[in-house]
Amino acid sequence: MANAINSGSEKMAEEERSAEELKEKANKYFKEKDYENAIKYYTEALELNPDNAIYYSNRSLAYLRTECYGYALADATRAVEIDKNYVKGYYRRATSNMALGKFKAALKDYETVVRVRPNDKDAKMKYQECNKVVKQKAFERAIASDDLKRSVVDSLDIENMMIEDDYTGPILEEGKVTVKFMKEMMAWFKEQKKLHRKCAYQMLVQVKEVLAKLPSLIEITLKETEKITICGDTHGQYYDLLNIFELNGLPSETNPYLFNGDFVDRGSFSVEVILTLFGFKLLYPDCFHLLRGNHETDNMNQMYGFEGEVKAKYTAQMFQLFSEVFQWLPLAQCINNKVLVMHGGLFSEDGVTLDDIRKIDRNRQPPDSGPMCDLLWSDPQPQNGRSVSKRGVSCQFGPDVTERFLEQNKLKYIVRSHEVKSEGYEVTHSGKCITVFSAPNYCDQMGNKGAYIHLKGSDLKPEFHQFTAVPHPNVKPMAYANSLMQLGMM
Repeated sequence: MANAINSGSEKMAEEERSAEELKEKANKYFKEKDYENAIKYYTEALELNPDNAIYYSNRSLAYLRTECYGYALADATRAVEIDKNYVKGYYRRATSNMALGKFKAALKDYETVVRVRPNDKDAKMKYQECNKVVKQKAFERAIASDDLKRSVVDSLDIENMMIEDDYTGPILEEGKVTVKFMKEMMAWFKEQKKLHRKCAYQMLVQVKEVLAKLPSLIEITLKETEKITICGDTHGQYYDLLNIFELNGLPSETNPYLFNGDFVDRGSFSVEVILTLFGFKLLYPDCFHLLRGNHETDNMNQMYGFEGEVKAKYTAQMFQLFSEVFQWLPLAQCINNKVLVMHGGLFSEDGVTLDDIRKIDRNRQPPDSGPMCDLLWSDPQPQNGRSVSKRGVSCQFGPDVTERFLEQNKLKYIVRSHEVKSEGYEVTHSGKCITVFSAPNYCDQMGNKGAYIHLKGSDLKPEFHQFTAVPHPNVKPMAYANSLMQLGMM
């Protein structure tokens, strides 16, 4: 009997030792920013020792770094369940909730840490910062509930904004965007100079008018001889955007583009990216297309840098106008009735038709569920069926879901973005679900290639073009992000 107990204890000790070795291996991968392998080895460590709060907390941080906020939240919650005094677990859970825009839930965890560690200045600072966000959100809700909410445009007097004599940058020609203006603006931005606020406001007001006239589902036809370039996420990586134009030519009536959402956040040149894209939309409204991503939303912009960047480079009022413009971005685009492009992916339920997409009232912040949310947030998965999203929003959809959707809507395949891919693109679901991502070495740390797709009207076969990151000025990604998000990702 004693022998059996001893051998059981020895086996347990051996498993704990092996689990520690796996954790150390995972930590090494984590330091090298190879988060997929880090997650793999934390998972193996947990299989051997499933009651270790530290392993769950470490894996939670790896999930946070890969934007799997739903999984990160679940792991942090498990860490706290195992050890109620494990402060890091509360921090991780708070960061996961912040990333998901669940500010009140995050505040609760910061409250707990302050209670457990009343003298911890860091905990106090995080609690106060989160409390500020919760109060700001409540204030915004109170204002938004006023049905007669005025547009920022109504309170602007753009005509009388003075352009100072010492400003030597580009200005609109008789209030209009021209090719000359676009070239000058891109060169000006490249030198890290700021476009005059009058020009920025003029462009935003005009692009809002253009976008507001568009349907939620854009439908275009490419002739036999025509092609379009589809780009994925650009995330404020302005110098990589310039490189795309260098490699593939500037947009024009004979060189149309479609940018598939997530133009801003994370990268610290988001203002430059979005004003460049909006400029081309104004110059070529029928040949330059923009779709909304999950980062063209208030919650994301507040956390991941765009709001902070606009306030630093311009004003809070200008951010409000950007927010209004983003709400008018279309949600999907159909090419030759055969290829459907959207930022995120397919739907949490079967039976959604192109007509349902056409009918979406998009001029709003996206809801927590339903077709609009899915178009911005969902991801494909290799197995059939649907499962809970790793992100904590929308769902993951399998090849059978894609097959049924395409069949019902008489489509060939879908193109989506939303996920970093090491090669810049990925073809899944037997060629029927294509991901394209155009922010190389994402956040200066992922080491991925970027890619864009050429689609020709003659055969609609995707042609992939890869590219690597180019140097940019020394402004780190997330430089303007919410301080809690920056700290929580550490």
